[in-house]
Order: sequence, then C-alpha cells, then structure tokens
Amino acid sequence: MKKQKFIRLTLSYLVIGIMFAVILYPVAWIIGSSFNPGQSLSGSSIIPKNATLAHYKELFNLEESNYMLWYWNSLKVSLSTMALTVCLVSLTAYAFSRYRFVGRKNGLMAFLVLQMIPNFAALIAIFVLALLTGLLDSHLGLILVYVGGQIPMNTWLMKGYLDTIPKELDESAKIDGAGHLRIFLQIVMPLAKPIIAVVALFSFISPFADFIIASILLRSEKMYTLPVALYDMVAKQFGAEFTTFAAGSVLIAVPIALLFLFFQKYFVSGLTAGGTKG
Repeated sequence: MKKQKFIRLTLSYLVIGIMFAVILYPVAWIIGSSFNPGQSLSGSSIIPKNATLAHYKELFNLEESNYMLWYWNSLKVSLSTMALTVCLVSLTAYAFSRYRFVGRKNGLMAFLVLQMIPNFAALIAIFVLALLTGLLDSHLGLILVYVGGQIPMNTWLMKGYLDTIPKELDESAKIDGAGHLRIFLQIVMPLAKPIIAVVALFSFISPFADFIIASILLRSEKMYTLPVALYDMVAKQFGAEFTTFAAGSVLIAVPIALLFLFFQKYFVSGLTAGGTKG
C-alpha cells in the first residue's frame, strides 16, 4: 500500500510539474523578453544578460508612444463593462430566482442557448448594427456589445447562487415592512458578495483581453484598446518592436492580477455555489 501511495503521489506531482512548466514557460519567456535590449526576439532569452528597462520607459514616454492612452481606453471600457454587467446581471438573476412570471422558463432557455454562441460568431451583424446606430469607432458601442455578451452566462451563474439563499429571509423582511428594492439591496446583495465578485472579475477580464471585437469596431488609433494597439504596433513595424510589445503585454496583466487578488477570498465559494444549483 505504501509503495502504491508513493507511486500515485509521485505521478501526481509529475503531472502538476508538467502543467506548471507548460503554463509558466511562456509567461517567463515574455517577461524575460521585455527586459532584453534591442527590438528583435531572435537573440532574446528568459534570463537576459544585459537587462534593461528601456522598453518600459519608451511605453511611458508620452511623446513617443500612445501606450498610456491605450491603457486608459482599456481600463475605461473594462471598468464600465464590469459595472454595467454587475448591475444588470444582479437585477436579472434576482428576478429569475425570486419571481415566477410568464416566459420565465423560455427566458432561461434563451439565455442558455445564447451563452453557447460567442460574440465573434455575429461579427458582421455587430459591425452593421454599430454602423447603423452611429456607434462604430466608439467606446460606448464596444461596451454595449461586451455587456450584452456577458449577461446570459453570468445570469445563469448568479441565479444558481441566489437560489441557495433562503427565501425565508425575504419573507421575514416583507413581514417587517420591507419592499422589494430594500430586500434586494440590503438583504440579498450583501449575501451574494462571492458571486458578485466572480461576475465582476469575469466581466473585467473578457473586454480587457479581447482583440477580435475591438479590432472590428474601433477604427482610429486614439480609440484603440491595448490588444488592438499592441497588435498594430508590431504589424506596422513588421515585427521590429517585439520586445516593446512584450513589455506592453506584461503590463496588461497588472490590473487583472490586482483585481484577482482583491476578489480572491470570494472567488472559490462564488464559483462552487453558483455552479451547483440552477
């Protein structure tokens, strides 16, 4: 038994080690490349011999680069998407969880079907709609597309969590004279902090890292978000600024990592509770 347990434990650690290597190697390589001198990746290494911060300084130089403008564009779009998604999903999930109304089952089924279809599957329709409504090359149009894409999946996720909150709490509050809005804001939402954190994190990461939809809707350089701008940086220069591209890519991870650390205590409980009951 001890021998079998040792072999099983060894194999488990081996698999975990391989997974870590597969995940961490590209990250280590892009971080190392960002500190390599020059602009070519051909001579780059994970541990640079002559490490330099020149590429980061170039990105923060407002006279040479629009990186800070692009960074602000990404933050603005992602934070707006996160705020609108959390508000709309909370109201929608609460309605589906607590009320019984005509079309409830059909609405849930529609959300289930919609979450199987990614936004980029309707790129032509999204482009035409943005063109007809005058929202092409605007952050508002991009935000609305992102929010619409986030609602179906996150509504199902939050509804599953709200179903685990006892309805007796609502009934007790109603007896004490509380209205629907007060119950929603002061009783249900404070208890739903874990799932709110999960929805907020998901709805921030998706637009912050999206390239396809942003590249279709944004036409001018001053409106670019980071993924589109960084791609444009290397595409125009025929790959001549790959180390600067690597530095810009590293900085993309900063707000996502900070947000993940901030919501970490809620993350596991929100995912597990939201996924166990529909």
